[in-house]
Formats: sequence, C-alpha cells, structure tokens
Amino acid sequence: MAFGFAAAAAMPKPCLSIKANQSSSLGLSDRADDHVSRSKKNFVFIINPKGANGRTGKEWKKLLPYLRTRLGGHCNICEYITLAPSHGVDITREAIREGADAVIAVGGDGTLHEVINGFFCAGQPVTALERGPGYSTTLGLIPLGTGSDFARTFCWRNDPHEAIERIKRGFKSKVDVGIITAHTGEQHFFINVADIHLSAKAGYYASKYKGFGNLCYVFGALRAFIGHENRNMKVKINGGDWEVFHKVTAICIGNAKYFGGGMKITPTADPSNGKLEVVILQDFKWYDFVLKLHKLYSGSHLSEKNVCLRSVKSIEVVEEMSKGDIYIQSDGEHLGFLPANCSILPAAINFFC
Repeated sequence: MAFGFAAAAAMPKPCLSIKANQSSSLGLSDRADDHVSRSKKNFVFIINPKGANGRTGKEWKKLLPYLRTRLGGHCNICEYITLAPSHGVDITREAIREGADAVIAVGGDGTLHEVINGFFCAGQPVTALERGPGYSTTLGLIPLGTGSDFARTFCWRNDPHEAIERIKRGFKSKVDVGIITAHTGEQHFFINVADIHLSAKAGYYASKYKGFGNLCYVFGALRAFIGHENRNMKVKINGGDWEVFHKVTAICIGNAKYFGGGMKITPTADPSNGKLEVVILQDFKWYDFVLKLHKLYSGSHLSEKNVCLRSVKSIEVVEEMSKGDIYIQSDGEHLGFLPANCSILPAAINFFC
C-alpha cells in the first residue's frame, strides 16, 4: 500500500468506498439471518483469507463455531472477507459509519494496519452517521497472521481462542495511533512501528517471500543488504532545530515494541503513553547484524554506542543529500520514500485488551 510520498505509487482517493464487488452498505442495521438480531451489538470481523500464506482463511473457518459459541449470545457476528488490497480500509469505514460496536481484525499486522486506516478518512476520525458525538467503535484483534507483532507488545500468544475470550470480557483501553504525513499533505496511520531506510527496504522485500512464513524476514534482510549504503539524514524532533545523523542505517519509530517477526526494536515503546519511541541505528555493517541480532530480538541493543534513542511527539526526517530512494514503511506496509513527518495521536481508539 503506497501513497503520496516521493516517487510512491498513486493511491485511490482516500475516502472512496471501493467494495470489491460488495454493496456500498454493509446493512448492519437491517440484517436478520439466523445469527443476527437487531437487539444485539454488531461486531464486524474483517478477515484476509490469503494471510499467512492462506493459513488465516483456513484457521478462520475452524474458529467460527467456537466464536459463535462464545460471542453469539451477546453480539451479531458480521463476517467480511477482504478481496483486494485496501479492501479492509473500506469495510472498516463503512462499518463505523453504520454504527458497528466493534471492528475486529482477523489476521496479521497487515490486516490490522488496514483496519486502523479505516478508522480515519481525510485525516479525521470516521464517525457513525446516526449515533451521538460521544459514540466510538472499538477495535479488536484476533492474531492469525505471519508476524502478529503488535500482539507481542501485550505479551499475547498467537492464540485466537485467547483473543476471543479477551473480546468476550469486554475490557477496553485507549491506544495511541501514529500518523505519517507525506510532503503532499496526505496522511497515513499506523499502530505498531514505522521505519526508514534498511529495515523498511527489508520489509518491502520480505513481503515478496510471505510464502516462507517468518523466514520471509530473513530473506528480505538479505536482499535489502544488496547495494545498501548508510546515509546522512536530517532529523527535526518536536518542531525543534534540525540535527544531522551521520551514516544512518535505519530509523525505527515505535508506537509499540516489535516488528519483523519478533524483533524488539523499540523496547521502551508503550501504545498508551502519548509518545513515539525513536531508535536510530548508525553505521551498522552486515556483520553487525549477524553479531548483534540476538540483542535486536531481546531489546538490549539500546546499550550499543551507535544506537540512539529519543522519545518524541513528532519527528521529521529528510535525507541530507536527497536521492529519492530511502524506503519508508509502517506496520510492514511499504509507503514510498523520504521525506516524511511522523506524529502521535494520543488515546485515539478504544481497544479490546
């Protein structure tokens, strides 16, 4: 999913509701089949059946009877299958407009990423058309994907049955959402980690090897190292003065802690503290990643002398001598290339925890 960053592919109009052969309305208010009652809450489940090399779709079918047993008594289970990239964004927006009580992402970080972006339109939160101003739709997650890195921040196992029990309990907390603003002014939202340069390039190539499971991250990293060079970058934090960071290997901007299939890249991040944690890796060579990989996975890399940590409300990043080829991604989705500005939207969404 790329949008208006330098040299990025064009996106559809951000609020255009493209339903991929579904009607423009989800019909939540008047559905009346065996599992739907007007007197119960509407929980919309968005599933990417191709996630995790097709495993998500298969596991979802097995999970449905248990889901109906545990949740069917107090909510309508409204199931929607994504049929194309960004389809989850459109379904989420329509569900919220029609007053859905909850939208639950079923899959990995890519599906969650689409659902998060569906909570917003043209830079503003999507609202229910016939509900009061204080009403909000709750976000839920059933991790069934390749990485499921966001769930790791909460120490959740990749167990869909446990996720259903969390949803059934109904405990909620507010979570922050990160915003990436392109030079065009277009905005994109993320809930986990946004990153720049080598790690973003590795993520881009990892997406080509999803059929290999978590090995896709290894293959992506190996491919990204081909032709890689560290670059000088200018960084502006919280609207202050520009700082130059020399020989930058990667910049990781965490609302949560993990990315890349379990790498604890921003270990101090907390998705409910109103801040982004920024980790800047400088002058890393390929052998540094081999020798220090265990530290990146354990989160102990912050003690390295060529690793810088900053806690920010906003960060702007440009290349000192721009070549237009520095990759950007968020939640594992390729967005384009520098420049970019990241900021935090505190307590943006209710989340089943």
